[in-house]
Amino acid sequence: MPPPRIVRTVKALRSAVQKWRAAGESVALVPTMGALHDGHLTLVSLARRKADWAVVSIFVNPTQFGPTEDLSRYPRDEAGDARKLGAAGTDLIWAPAAEEMYPDGFATTIVPKGAALPLEGEFRPHHFAGVATVCTKLFSQVTPDAAIFGEKDYQQLCVIRQTVADLNLPVKIVAAPTSRDRDGLARSSRNAYLTADEREAAPALNRALKGIAAIAAKGGLINKAIDVATHDLLQAGFTKVDYLTVRDAETLAPFEAKAGRPGRVLGAAWLGTTRLIDNIAV
Repeated sequence: MPPPRIVRTVKALRSAVQKWRAAGESVALVPTMGALHDGHLTLVSLARRKADWAVVSIFVNPTQFGPTEDLSRYPRDEAGDARKLGAAGTDLIWAPAAEEMYPDGFATTIVPKGAALPLEGEFRPHHFAGVATVCTKLFSQVTPDAAIFGEKDYQQLCVIRQTVADLNLPVKIVAAPTSRDRDGLARSSRNAYLTADEREAAPALNRALKGIAAIAAKGGLINKAIDVATHDLLQAGFTKVDYLTVRDAETLAPFEAKAGRPGRVLGAAWLGTTRLIDNIAV
């Protein structure tokens, strides 16, 4: 299939969407930062099942990167992404420039709290303000009936759900299971940074989370399981562990097994200069 149409201005985007709306048809959005892999394409497939039209945004959002993070080297391949999206049946690509999203004089930021405060919120304190702001803009621009997010970025999913609920945004947030390679590594655009040796070591993060989840599910000693998992990651070649933790699956508050609520194990750790995140259900 040929690559889908690419639009770069809000005016052109709204013109396209309005035609679908006039015909009484539904729209699903898959927000991405490009550098697409098979995990993204599963989101597109889900979007096509949820609506008549599938829109994929490609925008490397500068406001969610800290000053020492990888904005300048974040992988970009719009032409390759367009080919993949055409094969996946995407109907429209929304690929604005930064100047279109944040024109001169832009002065409004959404600052989420709640689920945005712990974990990534502690290590990347401005990250979720950028995420919440850009996603709210995307929802306003595309006006989708549904927006598809992967569970791989689980805290982000919680923050977006909270933002949509708090602001009464008319979009349904649909979660898709984490897409993984055969050895368990969660697919991520940043996996391209890994050296061959680091890629071989990377699945240890998923194994560590599974070990913690097994203990948590049995009501065992979670802190001891985290200590063991941290040791195992460092032995496997990880250079630093930012966090391994078990949290309430909805609020991200500390997990209490006796409460009978679903839990989530989340982790972030460094392999060389690459920071990997992952999570699994308890």
